[in-house]
This record gives sequence, C-alpha cells and structure tokens, in this order.
Amino acid sequence: MGFNCGIVGLPNVGKSTLFNALTATVNAQAANYPFCTIEPNVGRVAVPDNRLFELQKIDKAEKIIPTQLEFVDIAGLVKGASRGEGLGNQFLANIREVDAIIHVLRCFDDTDVVHVEGSVDPIRDAETVETELMLADLESLEKRIVGVQKKAQAGDKESKMLLDVMRPALEMLQSGKPARLARPTDAEAQKQFDNMYLLTGKPVLYVCNVDEASAATGNAYSEQVREMAERQGNSSVVISAAIEAEVAQLTDTAEQQEFLSALGLAETGLSRIIKAGYALLGLETFFTSGPKEAHAWTMRRGCTAPQAAGIIHTDFEKGFIRAEVVSYADYIAYHGEAGARENGKLRQEGKAYIMQDGDVVHFLFNV
Repeated sequence: MGFNCGIVGLPNVGKSTLFNALTATVNAQAANYPFCTIEPNVGRVAVPDNRLFELQKIDKAEKIIPTQLEFVDIAGLVKGASRGEGLGNQFLANIREVDAIIHVLRCFDDTDVVHVEGSVDPIRDAETVETELMLADLESLEKRIVGVQKKAQAGDKESKMLLDVMRPALEMLQSGKPARLARPTDAEAQKQFDNMYLLTGKPVLYVCNVDEASAATGNAYSEQVREMAERQGNSSVVISAAIEAEVAQLTDTAEQQEFLSALGLAETGLSRIIKAGYALLGLETFFTSGPKEAHAWTMRRGCTAPQAAGIIHTDFEKGFIRAEVVSYADYIAYHGEAGARENGKLRQEGKAYIMQDGDVVHFLFNV
C-alpha cells in the first residue's frame, strides 16, 4: 500500500518545481507560465526510514526495500474550473483519483514570477481552489441524489444507506463548507462516503512554498496559512521548492545534510511532507526482515494482522494462521528475532491483533 497525493494549486505557485525536486526527475516541465503541466505526471519516491538500515545491519540483509510514496502533479486550476475554465474538467477528473490533496500555496514575493491573480495572497488562493472544488462537488451530488432518492423510496436498502451519507455532505456544501466536515464516524458509512469520490471529501495538506531565506522559520504568508489550516483542522508544512530542487541535485547523503544544515534545516521538505502525509491519512509502517531483504510496508492505522499479511500477498490473508511479532525497539535491543524469542519478546498474535507502527513480523499461513 502506498500513499497517493495530488499536488494541486493555482498556476505558477511552484507545483511542478516541487514535483521535480521530490521525485528527482524532470518529467514535469517547470516553466514561468500557466498550464505548463498539461497531463498529470506521476512520480514514486522511496519513503525514508532509518529503521530499515538498522534492520539490515542486524540481519545482514542483502538489500533494503522501502515503501513507496506516489505524487501526482496535476495541471494548475483557475477561477471557473468547475465550469470548465482553463483546464478545469481535466483538473477535476484527475484529482478525484488521489487519496489526499497536497495544496501548494505561493508564499513568496518575486516580480519575475507572474502570479495569475496579479498579487501574492495564499489565503485567497486557497479559497479560490476550495470554492471551485466545492462547486464541482455540489453539482455532482445534486445530480446524483435524485436517482438515489428514487431507489430509496422504492425500498432499496443500499440506496437508503447511501442517502444517509449524501444528505449531510450536500447540506455541508450548500452552506459553503467542504464535504469532509460531514465525514461520518461509522466505518461502513465512511466507505460509502469515500466511494462518492468527492473532491472536498479528501484530506488536505497545505504546503507553503517560501523563498530560500524563509525556509527554516517561515514568513508572514506561511503563518497566515498555518492559522487557516489550524482553524480547519488541517496541517501545513513550510518548504522552499527552490531549495528542494538544489538538494535533489546532490546525490551524496552527507553533502545533502551539510547543505541543509548550512540553511538551518534538519531534514528535506520531502521528509516533512511524508511525515505530515502519514499523519493525514493515518498511515503506519511494519517490517519484514531477514538475510535476503529488510522490507518496509505501509498500512492503515488500526490494520489487523490478517489485513497486514494481505498487503504482502492476498494468499497470506486468505490462509492466515498467526503472526509472530516483535516490536522494532525489542528487535534492535535483542539483536534480531532469535534474541527476541530467547528473551520472551516475540509474541504469537492471532486474527484480532491490531498492528503497531514498527512491528517486525513473520506471517504463518496455509493456502
């Protein structure tokens, strides 16, 4: 399981520059004019996790396999996108397919880089994008709810359940608020909600693209975004796409760290985005480790042992017997599985076990 995020925002806010830096590719054309990104570009990056290197040392693993994070660079949006303005229809179709939204906001002044609105105002920009997404969702739900109501009145149980989820979302949108504020708490209802593929039903991470001098501390613009995100119950991250682009050119880890330290930064923007993204989607990591490989796997928080086994292979879930589990801390402290077993730190867990972040697991199954 990965983590699929659409990078969105108005034209010329630094989306493609950020995408290029994060994926260390030049697949997305970064240029100083609107709509330089016509088709969504997809890039996968390894999720940095130092725990993998420690597992490799202990098990003398031939290789490490980190989990993957997927970024989708989506064409810039302008006012009227919900009515097809600019590349509106394409933008809206592409964004429906992602799990979460990374909303890049321009938080820097530069007369050489044209702003589509003529001035820098990240709050206005955020509201422009949010409004277009809400209008698109409102139109979609108003059309769909008519058919669902007819089926529900005819006695269709599934339609009745769906209607109970659609109505609060529609009311929220009609009041000028995003649909995610009407997300139900019941697990089954949440599935129905997610299957509506509402644009404003997706979790949002605001990324404040600042100038290089503000990368470590942020600036007045990014502080406004932080306050806005806090009010909404969302998160924000401050990065400099320009710095990320420079870091991406350095292949040596030590050189990267030296470069970042000189700027007062402890880690790359990629790392900060991943951490914020994991929290946003409720993601955690478990490991399998041995002489052949130390492997990281991404799971949803609250994942059961059989479900985690299914992430590796569907047969593992179907034929699940039990899981042999060692916490990462114990695995390191007792130098691997054998030491953990000898010291009573290896646990036998059944189907009801809820996986924990950092669990090192060996699944037993029979198909």
